[in-house]
Amino acid sequence: MRILVTGCAGFIGFHLVKHLLNSSNVVIGIDNINDYYDVDLKYARLAELGICKDLVFYGTETPSIKYDNFIFYKVDLNDADNLKQLFVHGSFDIVCNLAAQAGVRYSLVNPQLYIDSNIKGFLNILEGCRLTNVSHLVYASSSSVYGLNDEMPFSVTHKTDHPASIYAATKKANELMAHCYSHLYDLPTTGLRFFTVYGPWGRPDMALYQFTKSIVENRPVRIFNNGDMKRDFTYIDDIINGMLKIIDQPFRREEGARDETPFRIFNIGKGSPVKLLDFVSEIEKNLNLTAQKEFFPMQDGDVVETWADVSELGEVFDYLPTVTIDKGVKHFIEWYKDYYIARQLEPKDLDAK
Repeated sequence: MRILVTGCAGFIGFHLVKHLLNSSNVVIGIDNINDYYDVDLKYARLAELGICKDLVFYGTETPSIKYDNFIFYKVDLNDADNLKQLFVHGSFDIVCNLAAQAGVRYSLVNPQLYIDSNIKGFLNILEGCRLTNVSHLVYASSSSVYGLNDEMPFSVTHKTDHPASIYAATKKANELMAHCYSHLYDLPTTGLRFFTVYGPWGRPDMALYQFTKSIVENRPVRIFNNGDMKRDFTYIDDIINGMLKIIDQPFRREEGARDETPFRIFNIGKGSPVKLLDFVSEIEKNLNLTAQKEFFPMQDGDVVETWADVSELGEVFDYLPTVTIDKGVKHFIEWYKDYYIARQLEPKDLDAK
């Protein structure tokens, strides 16, 4: 199969491509490598995939020096002309859209960026899929769509009409847009609501990364809502294993079904929330250091708890997350020490964001 992965220099996209390349698939990856966080980390991920930074030029093909079945393009989702040409000449069987402007808190500061990337950019992906008869579009949604819903665990049957941030609103809009294209153009789409993904090569704006950096540098760890928070932390390997079960299995109509629209949504998470302070304790244990904790009130756009009901994904695709929080944090800390401390690299702050 020929598979397009957008956002391939990002955290989840990088891991997905790495797994897909260990098969007979031909993978085409695209990313605009924006500066929301450290671009050196993004290029380091690409280097793991055999993409040499010095050979990357906007809009041109960059072949991997490690994998014969991987090609990279530096392209923005808002570049409709270049994206259309890529779809026309790419002849993709499957598209995995993981490119997006990430970050709940930054969406309160720069909402326009989220509209441009997550709404306009996603429309260009949908159009490319429609025009070239892609057999399956898998795209990243988010647990953030549950917003102010306080019924636990979060189920795909719950209403998602009250988002708490612009980021969440754009992800809900993606689901609605996908439904329209599934209904109007018979495009099979699967949306995945990710729940707090963590692990090696993770994003610097995520809690695990920020907490680890602060503890290592002997700076206070900022803990919101006075620590009274829970998250359904999901290790990256569990996410990727779930995605690999899904991407080549588009919606199949059941004879006599009332709704024949080839559209579906799944939660993909661990299914067991962890207290934030327990999470910090796990980091302390693996670093053999004690965190200085500073407690703050709840932040705008945030929620107290997330908890994924993954029963539907388990029933349909035999999804079963297995990585416990102690093992997951251990793997991340090992990577962090190897990538930053052993190489004497300086993790860059996100102060501007």
